[in-house]
Amino acid sequence: MPAQSTYFDGAHHFRIDQQTINSFAGNQYQILNVREDLNLRLNPIPDASHTRDRKTSPPDSACFPGTREGVITEVTTWANAVDLAPRTEEGKIENTVSALVIYTPTPHVYWLHGFAGCGKSAVSLKLADIFEQSGRFLASYFFFRNAGDRSTMKRFAVTLASQLASALPATVPFIEAALRTDPGLLSNCVSLTRQLERLVYKPFQAVMKGELLEKALAEGPFIIVIDGLDECEDRRGVEEFINHMLGFFDEHPTIPLRVFIASRVEQHIQACLETDGVFLGNLDSHSARDDIHKSVRESFQTVAKKDCVIRAYIRARGAWPMWYDLYKLVSHIDGSFVLASTIFKYIVQPATVEDPLTPMDRLPLTLEVTGLDGLYAQTLARSQHLPHFRNIISTIALLKRPLSIVEIADLLGIQAFEVVGVLLNLQAIIHVPGTDEKGEVTVCHTSLRDFLTTERRSGTFFVPPSFHLSLSYYSVSFIFREGNGPARYYGKAYFVHHWEPFTSSEAYDFIDEIEQFKVRQPLLMDRLPYHAFLCGMIFYNLHLRTPRILVDNLHLLTECAKQLALAIECPDRHMRLWLETGMGYMTWDEDDSYTVQFTEDTYKTLQRDLQRASTVNHANFPDMIDPQSRLYGKEDKYTITLDNPSGIVIFNALEWKLAHARLKWEELKITPRPPLELYVFHYWEAWNCPTFGRSFVLYLDHGANTKRLPKPLRISGGTTSSHSISYPPVAP
Repeated sequence: MPAQSTYFDGAHHFRIDQQTINSFAGNQYQILNVREDLNLRLNPIPDASHTRDRKTSPPDSACFPGTREGVITEVTTWANAVDLAPRTEEGKIENTVSALVIYTPTPHVYWLHGFAGCGKSAVSLKLADIFEQSGRFLASYFFFRNAGDRSTMKRFAVTLASQLASALPATVPFIEAALRTDPGLLSNCVSLTRQLERLVYKPFQAVMKGELLEKALAEGPFIIVIDGLDECEDRRGVEEFINHMLGFFDEHPTIPLRVFIASRVEQHIQACLETDGVFLGNLDSHSARDDIHKSVRESFQTVAKKDCVIRAYIRARGAWPMWYDLYKLVSHIDGSFVLASTIFKYIVQPATVEDPLTPMDRLPLTLEVTGLDGLYAQTLARSQHLPHFRNIISTIALLKRPLSIVEIADLLGIQAFEVVGVLLNLQAIIHVPGTDEKGEVTVCHTSLRDFLTTERRSGTFFVPPSFHLSLSYYSVSFIFREGNGPARYYGKAYFVHHWEPFTSSEAYDFIDEIEQFKVRQPLLMDRLPYHAFLCGMIFYNLHLRTPRILVDNLHLLTECAKQLALAIECPDRHMRLWLETGMGYMTWDEDDSYTVQFTEDTYKTLQRDLQRASTVNHANFPDMIDPQSRLYGKEDKYTITLDNPSGIVIFNALEWKLAHARLKWEELKITPRPPLELYVFHYWEAWNCPTFGRSFVLYLDHGANTKRLPKPLRISGGTTSSHSISYPPVAP
């Protein structure tokens, strides 16, 4: 008999501990760990809850014992409030023996706001622990910027649902039923509101009866804790979540559920939460001076027992720090818990060859530092002389999700010990994992990332948006590298996510940044030549997306051809693979179209560079030459049905533009040759085609004719470089 099977005569559905017993024909019963199976299907974010390892998954914030008692009492009082008349409609007037009473229910939502570093995450963690011990805790979610899915709403609902199933096992069959009837709940195919409704709110509603309801009415409502909502990069998703939540509570005013939210005051959050249905709490109004004094004093006392240098100093000089030094330090910190924590780490960190100061030397220096920015600059200066410092810091600041030490080294093409050498001096502001392979390098607080990416604050340590271009190139290289390097998955998954922030930045000149990038990049043997990278990504920007940059300037088109010629001329083993397969990027734009002027000067420049490319191509890759490519110019429209144009497809598309422009000018017989309109139309194809995905149509004609081109009705089958297009009649 299988290990998970047994028999019970005459038994029906019942539950043993956390095991669910289901009846099957023939009196055979299969014991399944339903919750474990459900958890695997939901695929929650394991390090988003309050139970995560805070050393590897920031924020690493916790209330020092005996601190923040005032605000915690305020929140727990709100959370513990049980409405005296839970079944009375809101606003209804009741007559009692002694008075006229207007019933006003306690708000279901508490929003605690405050400035960065004032201790919001520590309060959130403490509250989650308190309500977990009371048995009324349902779920928690700690957002953190640039931490992969933790910084989005993609897996928010499924993560809450997984914790709900663990806290209230009775909700499991209802969550399972929702997944059976609507499989799209496990993907991004349905709205966030539908996910929350089907996976969280309705299952909770379904079990709020009997003993569970009596418990909530007697002891207090169940609690969900959400921290760092301002860290979520999906602003529209945040608004959707808040509005749906408030609407749900308006519709179900007596449901025993409370939601605690902590965040900074961001406009999109404030606009939604400043309403009558929300209790507003300002953490800034709760003085933190005494709490900071207590935590700093006791932290110094603790480290003095372990640090031999401090112990020797105390034996020789007496108590350290002196009460007046501690007083000045707390005054200097001015209510910021994160500044207190960072200053303390900076003072007691081990001495190095570059920074041999003792904790006693550093304490007076911290009093000269203005806020976190000064401390960040002072700490970063300890490593700025080391090789690869700027690349390492810039990478940590701009990564879409944290990486380990070996992954950062692999991405940048350097050694792990070089990354460690830079980070060891920065442990006051950056979490450094205990091993190179496991654990992720993370910033202690997101204010460091804000500091690094704001030029007026960081000065020489500024990380410009243009570094996304380098990260995109480093990432692309993994598609063409042999073997499975540590950062291979990140490179393949995120290179477009670095290219797009670069192209969308308005602070920098695109072409100038491209030129500077080329100066900085050597032709490395283990990377795809950057000429091929630039050719492919510029082509992507011109054709697979509505260009955000220089739409009417054909410099990008000529730059694409120039980089194509340089790429084909590179004696590199990666070139054949790029010419055949491309770089594997995808696009998710809606259908769109645009036009770009095509001038005779552009024609001549393209002709020169494509002739160079054609000569080398015939010499080195004759088997890839399409004998019909020169005939493409005779087709009125040129269609590409790949989200991943290879080097050869790019070559053929550019050649079609040349050939078709020449034909159009010959037809027009106008001197000098007038500009033509290059029309690009995007659409998703889903008909009888060999590939399924993005297509774009190129149409080149005189301006008056181009404006009359209708959208295609459908596509019929064809090759990967050309399909026949069916158009409706054009109005005369």
